[in-house]
Amino acid sequence: MISTVLVANRGEIACRVFRTCRELGIRTVAVHSDPDADALHVREADLAVRLPGATPADTYLRADLVVKAALDAGADAVHPGYGFLSENPAFARAVTDAGLTWIGPPPEAIEAMASKTRAKELMGIAPLGEVTAADLPVLVKAAAGGGGRGMRVVRELADLDTELRAARAEALSAFGDGEVFVEPYVEGGRHVEVQVLADTHGTVWVLGTRDCSLQRRHQKVVEEAPAPGIGPELEARLHELATRAVRSVSYVGAGTVEFLVADGTAHFLEMNTRLQVEHPVTETVFGLDLVALQLRIAEGEALDPEPPEPHGHAVEARLYAEDPAAAFAPQTGTLHRLAVPGGVRLDTGYTDGDTIGVHYDAMLAKVVAHAPTRAAAVRALAGALERAAVHGPVTNRDLLVRSLRHPEFTAARMDTGFYERHLDDLTAPAEDPYAPLAAALAQAATGHSRFGGFRNVPSQPHSRSYRSVPHDIAYEVRYRHGRHGLEGVSVTRGGTDPDTATLHDVAAGVRVLHAAPDRVVLDIGGVRRTFDVAAYGEGRVYVNGAALVALPRFTDPSEQRAPGSLLAPMPGTVVRVAEGLGEGSAVTAGQPLIWLEAMKMEHRIVAPASGTLTALHALVGHQVEVGALLAVVQEEQS
Repeated sequence: MISTVLVANRGEIACRVFRTCRELGIRTVAVHSDPDADALHVREADLAVRLPGATPADTYLRADLVVKAALDAGADAVHPGYGFLSENPAFARAVTDAGLTWIGPPPEAIEAMASKTRAKELMGIAPLGEVTAADLPVLVKAAAGGGGRGMRVVRELADLDTELRAARAEALSAFGDGEVFVEPYVEGGRHVEVQVLADTHGTVWVLGTRDCSLQRRHQKVVEEAPAPGIGPELEARLHELATRAVRSVSYVGAGTVEFLVADGTAHFLEMNTRLQVEHPVTETVFGLDLVALQLRIAEGEALDPEPPEPHGHAVEARLYAEDPAAAFAPQTGTLHRLAVPGGVRLDTGYTDGDTIGVHYDAMLAKVVAHAPTRAAAVRALAGALERAAVHGPVTNRDLLVRSLRHPEFTAARMDTGFYERHLDDLTAPAEDPYAPLAAALAQAATGHSRFGGFRNVPSQPHSRSYRSVPHDIAYEVRYRHGRHGLEGVSVTRGGTDPDTATLHDVAAGVRVLHAAPDRVVLDIGGVRRTFDVAAYGEGRVYVNGAALVALPRFTDPSEQRAPGSLLAPMPGTVVRVAEGLGEGSAVTAGQPLIWLEAMKMEHRIVAPASGTLTALHALVGHQVEVGALLAVVQEEQS
């Protein structure tokens, strides 16, 4: 019997495994890097062992340190989670060689399937060799790992070498393995996968299907079970191929076989020899705890001859600290508050007050809704996300809500190109002119004002200014307190320039029913609206789902930037500067100039216009903070 489990991972998946271990009475051991010393997964474990360093390569990817940590802490088993070393056969062997129980498939099965190139060969599929124009578009893909890292779609042959190099660098950083390969890119397909579970006694469970078609940068965003619109014939084919993959390598434990489905045909992608991020949708539909089953299988127990019957539908959304309107740039900072209404499942590695750093994946949490029908589950999840309090760095919460309510998704007509088609509409600013008004009233209710102007002369209006986050829309709120409530209320959008400003004259019928620092209630034309307000440092204010920054009356001259300034969109490391680039270099609009690495992904900084590089501050190897000046491009005059 397993008594103590070390989880060779961090964040949400470590917390998830610990939860099941606690329920089973199993002691838990966390490992952590220096930035993770006070992370939630460390606080939730019974014991914790430090892995000195900050980067994944120095910490969570060091198999020798992780095995030593397990032995030092007295663990008798290791659960790999997902990512990092979870699909590394050498790590699995090191665990078993140390006399520990490996909660995963045999190293030989991992070896056969962990490399996507070898897995395809096993299934009778060969990757592309020399790529020609006739092969386009193609997909460059990392042979190891997953999560969309090391993947690039190439539509122009001239871009292939650049994308191969970028994919290798990203894969090496994320998985410690820079091998990549090229395969045909199937347009308009759906990403469908099959959850499998196998014991050491020859029993194989095939646990339905999942649809994971909503993806950004080839990383899943929304998943659901069962996959909608899969007929009995195609489902049987998917189950047959998944079972073949399991039995071909004598697989043991939990795994996932992934396919791209197009025109009713299933194209094998890969087999993930680990637990998947999206496993909760399968758990809720089948009423199972897959982690508990992994532990049982590792202890040698047999599965029942048949799995339980599925019930209802489940949908999962991944909440990321990222800005979808800025090419999904990762965001960092303090997560002041994360609260999701009841009735849904929340799996997270963060809690109020935690810091989201630059070194690791940007996922904050997974929110899962289960209901008797797909429509009911989708509606419940969208509603829960909309009402959630997410105070801190910019997230993809609004994108998730809009995606779940998009007619293409509600009708189950989505495919992997969903965000390519709809991202602009899904990230357009959503405005509520009453949110800045509520913020102003809440701020006034504190009895003092650090930001904005406040006039005590009754005949003069009060004035406060805000900027929306992340869309940088400026608002000026003006109002007076009269005998019968607010008078002369207006919210000016975009400043005072009449050519850019939009005035929302909301004076008629607005009455303040309640105003406190944390809550404002307005009667707007006979309709009562409640605004929950939360204020944090540096003027950040949250009004229901809107994020605002209170602005000072006067702009600090030191914050002015020259036209054409290229600022770091997130904190990260400068890993590359375009060859030959220096002050005085001629650049063209859209030309990649600087490469930043943040949260295990590379991000390109491109020239905003054609012109001359007049300043270059980015140096390879340097860490930069968000907003740091990297370079300046002076636009050529036509």
